[in-house]
Amino acid sequence: MLLQASGIVKHYGVTPILEGVSLQIGERDRIGLVGVNGAGKSTFLKILAGELDSDRGSVSKPRELKIGYLAQNSGLAPQLTIQEVMNDAFGPLLEQERALGRLEARIADPSEQADAARYEALLAQYADANDRFREAGGFEMNNRIRAVLHGMGFGGFSRDTVVSSLSGGQRTRLALARLLVVQPELLLLDEPTNHLDIDTLTWLEQYLRTYSGAMVIVSHDRYFLDATVSSIVEIERHAATRYTGNYTRFMELKAADFAQQVKLYEQQRKEIQRMEDFIQKNIVRATTTRRAQSRRNALERIERLERPGTLKQASFSFAAERRTGKDVLQVYDASAAPGEGISPLFRHVGFEAKRGERIALLGPNGVGKTTLLRALVGQLPLAAGTIRWGTGVQLGYYDQEQRGLNPANTVLEEVWSQYPTLPEAEIRTVLGNFLFSGEDVRKTVGSLSGGEKARVALSKLMLMKANVLVLDEPTNHLDLWSREVLEGALEEYDGTLLFVSHDRYFLNRLADRVVELGPDGAAHFLGNYDEMVAKKRELEEWAAAAAASVGANSSGGAAQAAQTSVTDYEADKQAKREERAKQRKREQAEADISRLEAEIAALEEEMALPEVCTDFVRLREVQGKLEERQQALEVAFALWESLME
Repeated sequence: MLLQASGIVKHYGVTPILEGVSLQIGERDRIGLVGVNGAGKSTFLKILAGELDSDRGSVSKPRELKIGYLAQNSGLAPQLTIQEVMNDAFGPLLEQERALGRLEARIADPSEQADAARYEALLAQYADANDRFREAGGFEMNNRIRAVLHGMGFGGFSRDTVVSSLSGGQRTRLALARLLVVQPELLLLDEPTNHLDIDTLTWLEQYLRTYSGAMVIVSHDRYFLDATVSSIVEIERHAATRYTGNYTRFMELKAADFAQQVKLYEQQRKEIQRMEDFIQKNIVRATTTRRAQSRRNALERIERLERPGTLKQASFSFAAERRTGKDVLQVYDASAAPGEGISPLFRHVGFEAKRGERIALLGPNGVGKTTLLRALVGQLPLAAGTIRWGTGVQLGYYDQEQRGLNPANTVLEEVWSQYPTLPEAEIRTVLGNFLFSGEDVRKTVGSLSGGEKARVALSKLMLMKANVLVLDEPTNHLDLWSREVLEGALEEYDGTLLFVSHDRYFLNRLADRVVELGPDGAAHFLGNYDEMVAKKRELEEWAAAAAASVGANSSGGAAQAAQTSVTDYEADKQAKREERAKQRKREQAEADISRLEAEIAALEEEMALPEVCTDFVRLREVQGKLEERQQALEVAFALWESLME
């Protein structure tokens, strides 16, 4: 056992955050810490790291345990260089290295060599110090720094680059690199994937898979959690529950656990009703009064289960007010820079978008993805090239920096000021669907968390009813459950999507085409993220095989055969991609049918409840939901049948 937290309680004022949360961390444990925004995940991690005191409870760990903690705010001193930041991680080793240098200078000094006995003792002292330095990893220090910096995307940076010149994402990556190079026995990582591009994410996943220590990771990246953790701890309603397995397994176990709780609750409710009916019928009969009284006593002793319920989640949908033409967007030979006097980040980029397409823009950090989106919506000029939007296009833009929000406005004022003709009740209803209820709408935008600001921006975007959505990292700051709600809403959207995201689950679920930006153009891939990765791997394997074949047979016929095989290969892969796309749609339709059938059955059961039957308003509400699900089921069946044909 590396660390044990017992009965941790933390309140902010009168607001409870954690109530009796406990956690045991063993050697090589890989724990994902999940929960909705505001559940207390970061607070709990700070308590484990010793950065914050709990109100009650204890954290037990060995005195010599080395903990590495990465906060969401990197905390790096702005005046330091990259080399100084990395060297700072090796403070004791650097002191040992300096001591060795001083001993080497003394050994080379002729005056020290004059006394043979003292010189012999000096050599022995140097040998001991050298052994300690080697055992502590001193001779591997520079290699480890070089490897980690390269993996975290700093291979092309000068080591003299100062922290103040780095972007927020680059500072996060440097803080993570500094932490990883120390190799602590316990890693505590709070949102380590924020601002990382996909190449860096992939490197980090591979690094953590082989990491020799234990780790606790707070993350909203489902793909990352699936790749790195072996158990999930969920903080919900101020308490913690542990599940074995990665994030996908956790969702399965949680659903099964909830279903079991509902079943037990329903069984107990029916048993209580049966006992109450028996007591009511027999309490006044002379022959059965004693049995009725016994049942009453038993009923009073029953520990009644609470009705299982889930936390309230955001609920919203996107709809287009009118359709665009078939040709939505054409980009020709584009290049752009984030500001005047700055060299373009990319050149010769071109692509097209048709009505209803879902196009993901990918590329490494700094290649200009956000710059391209801002140029598309008219916020930045192109340095060269042409952007041509089709007829009937109404743009909706989501800015990851939330530059369009006024921090002085209240939540209600922020949304209502953009849609002043809508009644206040409708604005409040929309905000309620985005989890702003009651006095929450009176909060100022400037006081909101990142996740809350994202929900305000999404509420404004939903009301716009645009037929083309341009989204820049829409899942940033959203918790896992809000991300899934957003994905579901965008899946149902019948307009055109153009988005930047590093969330690979989001990419896999929504993208049907990927445009990968580079400094000198763009590569195009049909399908989602996983299909793009498979395509790249296949092309690399084919290129290696073709090169070997051409090398073995240098005749002109070999070159022509290689070219023919390229054409055949592309045609075959295109057919396979189309079949995979159809298969995904069939699977999604089947999943929708299964979900709708389960929801219809649950609503029918709810309508049969006595408290619903006697409440006309509630009965009509449930009936309306039932009719909506039945209509949706008919549409899903029709889609499934057409796909099967």
